[in-house]
Amino acid sequence: MSASKPGDSEKRSFFATLQAVFWSFVGLRRRADYEKDATSFNPFYVIGAGLIGVALFIAVLIVIVKMVVP
Repeated sequence: MSASKPGDSEKRSFFATLQAVFWSFVGLRRRADYEKDATSFNPFYVIGAGLIGVALFIAVLIVIVKMVVP
């Protein structure tokens, strides 16, 4: 087993990024998770996950409005 140093950052997968962005949208992120995420995520994954999250949010809003307004 190798000890990880504070400077070592392992890159995380796109699905881990999606999960973190989802919890950020909901507003339920622990500070320790946020600090870990800030150093381990690929910025392009974060942008992509954010765009997907926004698109899903808008789609859900449109569906709700179409159900409520005849």
